Amino acid sequence: MAKRSIRELPRSERRYTFALTPLADAMFQLLIFFMLTSSLTPYSLLTLQSGPGTGAAPGAQETTVEPPGEAAASWTIENGEIVANGQRFGFESLPQLAQALVAADTPRVLLISSARARVQDIVTVLEILAAANVASVQIVSRGTQ
Repeated sequence: MAKRSIRELPRSERRYTFALTPLADAMFQLLIFFMLTSSLTPYSLLTLQSGPGTGAAPGAQETTVEPPGEAAASWTIENGEIVANGQRFGFESLPQLAQALVAADTPRVLLISSARARVQDIVTVLEILAAANVASVQIVSRGTQ
């Protein structure tokens, strides 16, 4: 009996590939996890402090001397409201109030932020005053109540 030689089939080289899809999936899951678990400072808290060089203690009331001839309006910002001249106005009245300031030639506004005022309230008032071309706006904090 003759021995038959068995020919071996040619072996192909193994090619290893690296798929990036599972890695990208894991990275997105980690990104979402860290975004949801991180504790950022709440955007609705805005800490107002006295300016540099004033030497005022936090919470102390400061007085400013206005240049002669320049009147200033004083508005208190509360949660969704403005108190001007002892009257309460909603934010829907802000454009008319700002136009009244311009018409009365009052170039300066002092915004007093109460403890209940939100950052969005302050931003809304600043945007409306900028749109009405009010020349100068100062923001002060009334402090905690």
